[in-house]
Amino acid sequence: MGFASEFKQFAVKGNVVDLAVGVIIGGAFGKIVDSVVNDLIMPIVGKVVGGLDFSNYYIALAGQTPGLPLAEAKKAGAVFAYGNFLTVALNFMILAFIIFLMIKQINRLKKESEPAAPPPAPTPEDIILLREIRDSLKQ
Repeated sequence: MGFASEFKQFAVKGNVVDLAVGVIIGGAFGKIVDSVVNDLIMPIVGKVVGGLDFSNYYIALAGQTPGLPLAEAKKAGAVFAYGNFLTVALNFMILAFIIFLMIKQINRLKKESEPAAPPPAPTPEDIILLREIRDSLKQ
């Protein structure tokens, strides 16, 4: 089998296609969660903690002038951007929680759709008779 045909067989397998679809949908879903965190949640958190933009919290490590926006401070040298880290960490927590809820719901739906186990078949009469003979021979 040639390299091209092996690759074609690998690429068209259901698992690879499912993985590709999952990655694409996951990327799009990640952008939605980024927007929820950056545009909806972090402004509220910033308002609660004093009305500041949380993503611009940093500690200057290269002697930057205090109060510069994060992008300008990064251009001037190294910064410890803990506000940006907190935003990304919150983004991850929300994404992980949503995925947990989705997996939990999918597992619940799978359980509901699985057919109940069939009852065990009755033991045939010849097997019952053979067991009786075996038990009587043991005595």
